[in-house]
Amino acid sequence: MFGGFEDFVYLYGEITYNLNGMKKILFIIGSLRAKSFNRQVAHVTKELIGRRAEVQELDYSDLPLLNQDIEQPELEVVARIRKEVKEADALWIFTPEYNMSYPGHLKNLLDWMSRPVKLMDYGTPTCINGKRVAISGAGGKAATSSCRAKLTELLEFMKAEVLPEQVGIAVPAEAWGTDVLVLTDEQKVELKALADKLIEG
Repeated sequence: MFGGFEDFVYLYGEITYNLNGMKKILFIIGSLRAKSFNRQVAHVTKELIGRRAEVQELDYSDLPLLNQDIEQPELEVVARIRKEVKEADALWIFTPEYNMSYPGHLKNLLDWMSRPVKLMDYGTPTCINGKRVAISGAGGKAATSSCRAKLTELLEFMKAEVLPEQVGIAVPAEAWGTDVLVLTDEQKVELKALADKLIEG
């Protein structure tokens, strides 16, 4: 049991660490698959961060495709996502690579984040403007290198502050058959180093 200001909160079946006065990091999983490798990496990363920050996973599974016909009035799911992003001190995106790029649903999420809250008001900062973002990805032999490069370009265009350090993980052959990704000690060290950068920055 934790005493004082420390406690666990369960949200959408995920463990969220709530620590008063600590930085808030919002995890964004680029795969919607329940057993995705990137979700597994995110779970390990939560353990590595431990009680040094408040960690929450963004649920955007019910976010519709961006369509200006439904953009106003603001949808409840969009308002919730914008609020969670704005309240976070930093974001961490864990993403697979689809056809040498990022997944379509992740792009859709970022497109919603880039839109003005007030119709045609492009002078007001968006929820992701100036937000610090870490990127990691687990995928094939190239360790999501193409995806991460294109995602960096997109996020910088959206005026996010992307950390130059990234972690790419090549999923071993046996994991594709078992759906279980076991990270090496070296990979855990890389993830912890990236977490340190995000928390201490």
